[in-house]
Amino acid sequence: MNSKERVAAAMRHELPDRVPVMCQLALGHYFLNCGLPEIEIWHSTEAFGEALITLQRRYHFDGILVNLPGRDPQWSSYIRHVEECNGEKKIHWTNGWTTVCPRDDNPHVYREDGTRYSAPFESIEPEKLFYIEPHAMNGIAYPAYWGFPDEPAREEDLFPPWQFDTIEYILQRTGEDVSIHSEVFSPFTQFLELLDYTRGLMALLDDPGKVKACLEALTRGTIALGRGQAARGVDAVLISSAFAGAGFISPDHYREFVLPYEKKVIEGIRSEIDVPVYTHICGQIGDRLELIQATGTLGIDTLDPPPLGNVELADAKERIGRQLFIKGNLDPVNVMLNGTPQEVLEEAKRCLEVAAPGGGYILSSACSIAPHSPPGNVLKLHEAVKQFGTYD
Repeated sequence: MNSKERVAAAMRHELPDRVPVMCQLALGHYFLNCGLPEIEIWHSTEAFGEALITLQRRYHFDGILVNLPGRDPQWSSYIRHVEECNGEKKIHWTNGWTTVCPRDDNPHVYREDGTRYSAPFESIEPEKLFYIEPHAMNGIAYPAYWGFPDEPAREEDLFPPWQFDTIEYILQRTGEDVSIHSEVFSPFTQFLELLDYTRGLMALLDDPGKVKACLEALTRGTIALGRGQAARGVDAVLISSAFAGAGFISPDHYREFVLPYEKKVIEGIRSEIDVPVYTHICGQIGDRLELIQATGTLGIDTLDPPPLGNVELADAKERIGRQLFIKGNLDPVNVMLNGTPQEVLEEAKRCLEVAAPGGGYILSSACSIAPHSPPGNVLKLHEAVKQFGTYD
């Protein structure tokens, strides 16, 4: 059984030859561990593709999450010059903007006045929304466009020709053997990224009707992007819903502002192609596992344990593990980042003993592998599934 088959079986609640292992890596982890310049990994389709493949092979992961869109092949032609200051590279673009590229964290785009973009809620017109890409090369923009054109893109042109290039690059290189997953951001995540978190959360109270109109518009674009990814042949689509946990909103707000729109996204993507769609949601979600299930998702990723979250793996397995596949619960900070290799092995064994019986489990760190997590710790996950993750 190869990696693609192994992950597919786990997502279907079948029993593969062993539990698959697949972690999302923080982009800073790629920057520090691939031997490629951070500017190239963030801005180049080919460099990011090579980074994904390099660490999937090094860590023996059964799957790859493609969590950056394809990039404009002409991106480097927009650079005026690059400087380095205090260990960070700063790109000066021909339009007067700058991008600061740390060695171990996501780059950030600044406008000519030195500020990062966020939109006042009162300026947003819902009918002008379609999809907000937090990882766009030019940062957040409204009305949306990706790259450095002079005018916002029309809705039908929002996803550029190179949008799916990274997916296609990875599929050509590894698609026969490795499970390839793509990512879309949930409408609620896009809304908060557009306004910034404080203003976005206040808008839920100030004008819930307008918020819902925005979410409806963003749902259309999310469906379109997910369908495009599925049409390219990915094995699963992940909905990144990082701000829908208890640290941000209540169960009632989840029911009102998240559930109906993610349900439409999942139904809309799967109405054309029967691809697995599952949900990445961080933090304290123990009070809303059944609400997440009600979106129609096929699985839940992260399941952060205490103290980062409040999900006890045995409880999650009992409540939703017979209907959904589950992925995660291994503490990415206290174990993967700060623990010893032996502690990683022991914690992975615990997760396998609790969640593997009956199938439907993928071993993973709860949230992303942190930039400075020791590679030796990450390698222990493959050792764990070989030792403790096999099925009779």
